[in-house]
Amino acid sequence: MSLLAEQLKEELEERKRHWWDWHKKNPQVWEAFEEYTLRAIQSGRKHYSQWAIINRIRWDREIETQGGDFKISNDYISFYARLFHARHPQHKGFFRTKPFKEEKLIEKLNETLDF
Repeated sequence: MSLLAEQLKEELEERKRHWWDWHKKNPQVWEAFEEYTLRAIQSGRKHYSQWAIINRIRWDREIETQGGDFKISNDYISFYARLFHARHPQHKGFFRTKPFKEEKLIEKLNETLDF
């Protein structure tokens, strides 16, 4: 693996660590994400948007509770979708996830080096 690919892997791992640290400090986000996702599944949906789930959480925290600013980074949304799939493998694919940008770049880099 090239040096650039290693750096991209490290960047992705660092993003994962940042998210995991934030996740551990904000367990209520996961609880709400899981609850709203399971409700969407129970309503008969086969797929749904992780962005819609996170925006519902944002709405609840910012508008309904009037608890002040509550920030969920857009960078964390796909991590929650993947965590849901990992904890609920029977619903794998409920959220349509794409490879992380670092993964896409590594793949392109490998294709370039393999030609």
